[in-house]
Amino acid sequence: MTIKPIKTEKDYNDALDRLESIFDSKKGSAQGDELEILSILIEKYEDEHFPIGFPDPIEAIKFRMEQMGYTQSDLAKVVGLKSRASEILNRKRKLTLEMIRLLHDKLKIPTEVLVQAYN
Repeated sequence: MTIKPIKTEKDYNDALDRLESIFDSKKGSAQGDELEILSILIEKYEDEHFPIGFPDPIEAIKFRMEQMGYTQSDLAKVVGLKSRASEILNRKRKLTLEMIRLLHDKLKIPTEVLVQAYN
C-alpha cells in the first residue's frame, strides 16, 4: 500500500483498515515502518477532526480524589472548610483563584482544567 495523507473520512477508514491488517508487524521491517507512519497520520487526523476537550473541573477533582483515596475531609484540608468542600463538590460554590492554586499544588490537577467554566 502507498502511504498518503489522510484528507477524507474514507482515507481515514482505509488507513484504519490497513493499520489493523499490519498491526502485529515487526519493528524495523517495511510493514513495521508503514505501521509507524500510518499511526502518526491517523493520530494527526483524529486530533484535527475528533478533538477531546478537558474534563469538567468538578469531575476532575472527584476523579483525582478517588485516585488519591481522598475523602471530603481531606479536600476540606486543601480548600479550608468542610462546608466549602461540600459546596464545591455539589457545584454550589465556584472555585476561586486561590482554590485553583491550592488544588493544583496539592492534587496536581492542571490549572487548564480547573479554570474552565462549569455549571
